[in-house]
Amino acid sequence: MSDKPASPARGRKKVAPPVQQPPQEEVVYRLPLTDLHPFPDHPFQVRDDEKMRETIKSVKEYGVIVPAIVRPREEGGYEIVAGHRRKYACEQAGLDTMPVIIRNLDRDAATIIMVDSNLQRENILPSERAKAYKMKLDAIKRQGARNDLTSDQVGQKSKWSIEQVAEQAGGKQIPGAEIHSSE
Repeated sequence: MSDKPASPARGRKKVAPPVQQPPQEEVVYRLPLTDLHPFPDHPFQVRDDEKMRETIKSVKEYGVIVPAIVRPREEGGYEIVAGHRRKYACEQAGLDTMPVIIRNLDRDAATIIMVDSNLQRENILPSERAKAYKMKLDAIKRQGARNDLTSDQVGQKSKWSIEQVAEQAGGKQIPGAEIHSSE
């Protein structure tokens, strides 16, 4: 047998294109509010302001329209990834349960979803935004982290993570995310 690769016309089998898998269906559960716990170090405050009063009124009238996203906790119950304001509105509306989608997410994936789902809100304090971007940056850096990389490769991964978060933030400067170089 030859070490030479086969020409495109001869020697290769045609491979059928991959079959598109239907998206996995997510199930909405109705969980007791007492089983739902806040995300650790959640950077966004739940404010009892005019917007929240509108949300409470809507929940009283129509229920929770968009389910929260939660993940199982080792200690039992579920950690809220996206839906802290909805849980508060349910509590204020006198409800005992809330619709949720349960996802098996690791801490980093949950952090990224939590940050991204909250950054669309209108009234976010600069301190909340900064802490959220820092949490997201740290999560991105940890994803796929390898211990066998040289310091130069780690520095490039860090720089890429900062650039990715900055691009998603609309090019805004992220406090505390300056790139320090020895060059």
